[in-house]
Amino acid sequence: MDLSPLGMAAPSMKERQACWGARDEYWKCLDENTEDASKCKKLRSSFESSCPQQWIKYFDKRRDYLKFKEKFEAGDFQPSKMTAQS
Repeated sequence: MDLSPLGMAAPSMKERQACWGARDEYWKCLDENTEDASKCKKLRSSFESSCPQQWIKYFDKRRDYLKFKEKFEAGDFQPSKMTAQS
């Protein structure tokens, strides 16, 4: 009896490790190519083919949050003019 949503099986340990490895390689590429993310297209494709779609969305949001937090803590965050006026 399959109790998982939509009949989707949870990824195995091997599949999870492949997903995380692809994510880490992609993120490393993005960190090394901050000016030109297009250099990471192959790694992005690998990341997308290795991970469930919901995980990709989560990891993309997580990376955005971590980068924002990093800038904020370093004092590099500049609020927009609209934010400053309110």
